[in-house]
Amino acid sequence: MKRILLITLCLLVSLACMAQTKGPIRLQTPSTELVLNAWEGRDLQIAYFGARLSDVDFQNLRHSGVRSHSAYPSYGNWCAGETALGVTHANGSLVTDLGIVSVETVQEENASVTRIRMKEKLFPFYVTVCYRVYNDVDMIETWSEIENQEKKPVTLTRFDSGFLPVSYGNTWVSHLYGNWANEGRVAQEPLEQGMKVIKNKDGARNSHSAHAEVMLSLDGKPQENAGRVIGAALCYSGNYEIRIDTEGEWHRFFAGINPDNSYYKLEKGETFITPALAITYSNEGLSGASRNFHRWGRKYMLANGDKERKILLNSWEGVYFNINEPGMDKMMEDIAYMGGELFVMDDGWFGEKYPRLTDNSSLGDWKVDRNKLPNGIGWLVEQADKHGIRFGIWIEPEMTNTTSELYEKHPDWVVNDPERHLSTGRGGTQLVLDLGNPEVQDFVFSIVDDLMTENPKIDYIKWDANMGIQSHGSHYLTMDKQSHLYIEYHRGFAKVCERIRAKYPDLTIQACASGGGRANWGVLPWFDEFWVSDNTDALQRIHMQWGTSYFFPAITMASHISATPNHTVFRTTSLKYRIDVAMSGRLGMEIQPRNMTQEERDLCRKAIAEYKEIRPVVQFGDIYRLKSPFEGEPFASMMYCSPEKDKAVFYWWKTETFHGQHFPKVKMAGLDPDKVYKVRELNRIDRRPLSCEGKTFTGRFLMETGLAMPMKHIVDYNRQDDWSSRVLYLEAQ
Repeated sequence: MKRILLITLCLLVSLACMAQTKGPIRLQTPSTELVLNAWEGRDLQIAYFGARLSDVDFQNLRHSGVRSHSAYPSYGNWCAGETALGVTHANGSLVTDLGIVSVETVQEENASVTRIRMKEKLFPFYVTVCYRVYNDVDMIETWSEIENQEKKPVTLTRFDSGFLPVSYGNTWVSHLYGNWANEGRVAQEPLEQGMKVIKNKDGARNSHSAHAEVMLSLDGKPQENAGRVIGAALCYSGNYEIRIDTEGEWHRFFAGINPDNSYYKLEKGETFITPALAITYSNEGLSGASRNFHRWGRKYMLANGDKERKILLNSWEGVYFNINEPGMDKMMEDIAYMGGELFVMDDGWFGEKYPRLTDNSSLGDWKVDRNKLPNGIGWLVEQADKHGIRFGIWIEPEMTNTTSELYEKHPDWVVNDPERHLSTGRGGTQLVLDLGNPEVQDFVFSIVDDLMTENPKIDYIKWDANMGIQSHGSHYLTMDKQSHLYIEYHRGFAKVCERIRAKYPDLTIQACASGGGRANWGVLPWFDEFWVSDNTDALQRIHMQWGTSYFFPAITMASHISATPNHTVFRTTSLKYRIDVAMSGRLGMEIQPRNMTQEERDLCRKAIAEYKEIRPVVQFGDIYRLKSPFEGEPFASMMYCSPEKDKAVFYWWKTETFHGQHFPKVKMAGLDPDKVYKVRELNRIDRRPLSCEGKTFTGRFLMETGLAMPMKHIVDYNRQDDWSSRVLYLEAQ
């Protein structure tokens, strides 16, 4: 009876909502608001996006001089402008003219979803623009659902997720760029007249060269903790395109799947659903927008976003492909001694006919190399148990090599034009499997499923992807749908990930893709973290992790202490410096402990113990970036504050050394001005403590005046170097 009453009530609510097809719609988060004009028979319009409006301001919004814009502009009736939707209809027409037929709002647990359904005025072709509005975080997600009911297929030539108009002014865009081992670099530039395009066409990974996230600073040059900022993130794992068309009095922002060589034949009765575009607004600068992304991401997007991440040792830089049982057991013993919680065996453990000795063979042959590991994975898991830690393992399930049993058996499973020579990647033999093929999907799922079935105590999987799509072609897709390749690849990827998560919800999975190739909100619903970069150099990691933090919280960023000289840039930095940088993300180690001195091992042991103390603040706290490494100053600084503002962790790193340098005090942020905080330095190596050690200061003093950081450490003469860093733990008294 209760169920019948509930269904009846939901139907009544739904009918009531569907009747609201005339007039403005207010979509409100705790601090932001999006206002839509939804008149029956007309195009959906955006009237306002920004800080939440008072009732008085909302009532008079139309008299404020604001101009409404199409919320999902389609091509055909205004050919000169950029559009979010392009369609070739069944009769060849390129015009799409939409009018609203219904509006529906459905309540979710902590959000509401408003769906505005529009119909093309001449054809049975429908577009539903959707908005998910959260009531406990400042985030709105928008996407479109494109439905073909015409007699024959239509062709989608553009299918963006969303559009947002921004009034022209002194507006700057902040975005991330880079390349392998140099990911997450920050670019900031004013938006002038013309087009700004940020895109990716890798096919399999999408965040090495650029990111599908941007921030727009509306009050001139971006500031970290002041000024109005709009943030946007496309939640997609594949090729994307972001366009900012500045013409006349408006910046017109579009984001969606990259349509280049991806036109989509939409069959009769089929619905194409675009990925979500997440948008936010803050009047607390770039860091304020970041905090919005982090809170939303941890609670609603990230796999297991409410669980602390373990401190691990990864074997890669320690041994590379030289996997063997005594070596793995010793590394597990070492990380356990230092207080770590997890050991991850990286590449090189598999292959029977073709043992994985280098990077040019064996991918796809996920059978233990018994010459290296005669007792198999199960023995390693048992050894981890004996050491009191958990065990993890590396796989690259989307790939194969020409030198592999898998390729010999299924050459038609790879991405490549069937009529052309193979285009290979890493090692001269690597190929990408065609995830659009259901048989390949089953195979990739079985890799994880077989590992976990045989070894249910495996705690962690490092999922790598070291190649993009180089040759366009699918053996599985028909020739008239070859342009679906990129889209079908990521649909298949999503299906596999959903199956894995349904069966193994608590398994920790890292998204590694030649480093930071998959740092995006499109994959993180199935992954717990990502590998920021294959470059573990502490100085460069300050820059890369700074940029990455614009959109992703510390809990997602695997940050490891590695050996020196660094294996990528060959820079030598102090162990203290490497520790202090790694402790600003998800702490781990990428080193061979047996090559460390006892003093170094003990310093890491102390750091791991102290990280466990601050881990809740770092992984779940609010970020405040204070001094950017990209501004040309000789130092960088940031901090995390607990939501209750009773604890904080402050980081300070010197980034260059010249005699006679001046290091001004850094004003902190995010503290309670009326609380009194006690200061304690972590990872201390100095002979004597800082003058502020053990002292108390009000939050107001720390935010208005700050603390002076000495430019070098007070250590014995033969231990001095040019690296200096500090980590301070603040606790309210």
